Amino acid sequence: MSRAAIIGGGVIGGGWAARFLLNGWDVALFDPDPEAARKVGAVLDRARASLPALYDRPLPPEGALRVCDTLEDAVQGADWVQESVSERRELKHKVYDQIAALLPEGGFIASSTSGFKASDLAATGAPVVVVHPFNPVYLLPLVEVTGAPELRAKALPVVQSLGMYPLEMQTEIDAFIGNRFQEAIWREALWMIRDGIATTAQIDDAMRMGFGLRLAQMGLFETYRLAGGEAGMASYMEQFGPSLHWPWSKLTDVPELDTALVEAISDQSDAQSGHLSIAELEQLRDDNLVAILRGLRRTESGAGGVIVAHEAQLAAGGEIDGLPITSCRAVPVTWTDYNGHMNEAAYLELGTWATDGLMKLVGADETYVASGKSFFTVDTRIRYLDEVHRGALLTVTTQVLEGTGKKMKLFHRVLTEDGSLAATIETLMLHTDLTTRRACPPEPQVAQALEDLAARHAGRPAEGAGGAVGQRN
Repeated sequence: MSRAAIIGGGVIGGGWAARFLLNGWDVALFDPDPEAARKVGAVLDRARASLPALYDRPLPPEGALRVCDTLEDAVQGADWVQESVSERRELKHKVYDQIAALLPEGGFIASSTSGFKASDLAATGAPVVVVHPFNPVYLLPLVEVTGAPELRAKALPVVQSLGMYPLEMQTEIDAFIGNRFQEAIWREALWMIRDGIATTAQIDDAMRMGFGLRLAQMGLFETYRLAGGEAGMASYMEQFGPSLHWPWSKLTDVPELDTALVEAISDQSDAQSGHLSIAELEQLRDDNLVAILRGLRRTESGAGGVIVAHEAQLAAGGEIDGLPITSCRAVPVTWTDYNGHMNEAAYLELGTWATDGLMKLVGADETYVASGKSFFTVDTRIRYLDEVHRGALLTVTTQVLEGTGKKMKLFHRVLTEDGSLAATIETLMLHTDLTTRRACPPEPQVAQALEDLAARHAGRPAEGAGGAVGQRN
């Protein structure tokens, strides 16, 4: 079991702890704040309710969290040290001196700094590489990695194993890439409020209702490429390049944060979202991010591609009571309704992916479908036996009731973490030629694999199979 030492248990340190823990690492955390354990626990609870919901496979078993009384206790024997203390260079140097004395040969410190260059952080001689995340660390995949090449090379595979996207920077700059963009937008927003042009709510609406949605899935340059039409980027630059010389923005000027401006921003922010607590806003943010990221994973665009690539490395399959596990996943918020539990359509989707898992098991996978053959659903019956809430880990086992000729009849059992039965899904499928769209026998290897499973599962009880709608035994 790998172990990470997290030094600093604030918002970022807590997020790192959650990211490591939910990816199977043990975590030793040190923060002199007496409230550190409670604060990290709250972050971990939010992460448990959101990160597993991004995946269609289960994450590794959660690691163990240990809150340490001393920095030495946390660092000793750690495979990875993540520093997330306050953004004060002298404090970081003091902490690095303590950590460096405890590092094994070849060990290094990963810093969460939001702006300092690695060479500045390493000025006292400690081996430091910048691994700068974005909040919430347990959901957003981007980490900017900068520093000595040999340390970057060590950091990259670890970050990727956590399901994150390391943006490696060969050239050191203050504030890196992401924060430079955020600062430019922040500065312009301050001027708009200072000059009475816009309110905090109007500025946020301009982002979330417009260009922010585009940036989430394509970024800046691909978006502008589309704006150029069929002629592409060159056309865009020709049309809109001259406007860069127009005095639209004040990106190089900084407004004075005097009392009047601070009060204006504070009052407007209170009016905009003061009716919600910070905890409520954090949950809203996480729920929205899960929905957006699950949407992006369908096309593997942007962060969605990172999730799909990480998921491919997660363990899948296995058996329960002699039946194959065809799906295992946490319930995302997008599967829940206004009653707070999993809705009817989500059970059908879960059954669909379990059927897909069984198809792959018998050889009717993506390659088989691409060759022109597949199974089409003819009939489905779902029994809802227990309430299921967001974040619940559901495991589906599949019994082949019939697997001869053109027919494939399956019985899915949806199990909760304690093994109880939450639902059953019975589905009948016909093997189909995708060219003629007519039923036909499966290819011999698929037919044989299906018959073998049907024979193995024959004689097993399948309570609820074959019943009428509303029938309960």
